[in-house]
Amino acid sequence: MSRIAHLDADAFFYSVHLQLDPSLAGKPVIVAGDSARSVVSTASYEARAFGIGSGMSVVRAKMLCPHVVFVKPSFDSYREVSQQVWRIVGDQLGPLEQAGLDEAYADLTDQEYPVSLLRSTIKLVKDYTGIQLSAGLGPNRLIAKVASDAEKPAGFLVLTQEQAQERFAKSHPGIIPGIGPKSQQALAQLGVHTLERLRECPPALLSSRFSERTIGELKHRAHFNGSDKLQTVRQRKSRSAEETFSVDLTDPLEMEEEIRLLAQRVGRDLTRREQAGATIGIKVRMADWTTYTRDQTLDHPTCDSEEIFRVAAELLHASPPEEPVRLLGVRVGGLDRSDGDFDHQLQLFS
Repeated sequence: MSRIAHLDADAFFYSVHLQLDPSLAGKPVIVAGDSARSVVSTASYEARAFGIGSGMSVVRAKMLCPHVVFVKPSFDSYREVSQQVWRIVGDQLGPLEQAGLDEAYADLTDQEYPVSLLRSTIKLVKDYTGIQLSAGLGPNRLIAKVASDAEKPAGFLVLTQEQAQERFAKSHPGIIPGIGPKSQQALAQLGVHTLERLRECPPALLSSRFSERTIGELKHRAHFNGSDKLQTVRQRKSRSAEETFSVDLTDPLEMEEEIRLLAQRVGRDLTRREQAGATIGIKVRMADWTTYTRDQTLDHPTCDSEEIFRVAAELLHASPPEEPVRLLGVRVGGLDRSDGDFDHQLQLFS
């Protein structure tokens, strides 16, 4: 049987700030920008006690806890600490599949004592970096992920598939990755409020809300079936940049200038990484949160900021937003790391 581990840093962004400023200990802290439009990136467990959570608006967080402490994000610090954490974990457990700055999977199938190895690795990370990891261990990725979330902070849970089904039988379907808010709402309208009920629910009842394929996937996940395969080398397929505005944009010229700045950021990122891509896209979110994307594929890869801007601006003009704009984004996909192609791009645009 496979033994897959999922390790997740508890309140990672806050934990990094705590290392930088120990006076934050024990306080309700949120990491967020200072704009009225900002949302909470992460919250200390003291702040979570007030009902504050990731993705919540700053305005709402202030209402729930007027004395909450704000800390601005420090992405350079997050990346530095993340590299330290996963270097230690990788040295102990072997190749990892990183799922972000704060979480990763490891395959411990061939380890003789996976539980003790996992515990000693978590202690090593805590001793050297101050970051506390929670961990889940199970026969597949899904069980490992749900197990690592179940007893945070400093959680450690080992489950078989049968144990996972029993332990989480009365849990909300939303604890399962991939069962998002829309699916949860549709399930609730059908009276399906637990994973046990979802497993037992007749497909005929679910068919009034879901396609046959989706029903199969929901049942699959509710039974805690999942893959035991890891992708230990992840190649990013796109590079992007986006900006949320404190005041909605209404002037097309201002929007075009923002697209130019975003294109420059993406172009610099591609050049630094020696990458180029042929698919250029934009993302537009309006004041009512309606969001759309548009893209165009060129006949050649590019890393040139001006070409990225030209195509992105054309896409914006071809589909002008009908409402004031709160967010704009630019993306280059279909990345190619061929040295020949990249050198050619540098010659063309240097």
